Amino acid sequence: MKELGVDSFFHIKGKQMQKFIVNKNAQNNGDHEVHNATTGCTYMPNSENQVEAGFHSTCAGAVAEVKRNNPTHRINGCYYCCNACHTS
Repeated sequence: MKELGVDSFFHIKGKQMQKFIVNKNAQNNGDHEVHNATTGCTYMPNSENQVEAGFHSTCAGAVAEVKRNNPTHRINGCYYCCNACHTS
């Protein structure tokens, strides 16, 4: 997976941008899950298995960017911290 190398917190046009990561290891169903690193998640992968997905105002932007950078991977939002983007 491509690493984006973004590592600071910021706001754009008054919107708080949240940091997202993706698990470089696929789940049993083949999905690589996107997690919200700003809010945290009980199900975040170990740091060595995290790939930065950048800063986005919503999980939808993070999932879309990870999919764009990894078109051959199945990407999904975490049920617990990115539920709005969880599809399977």
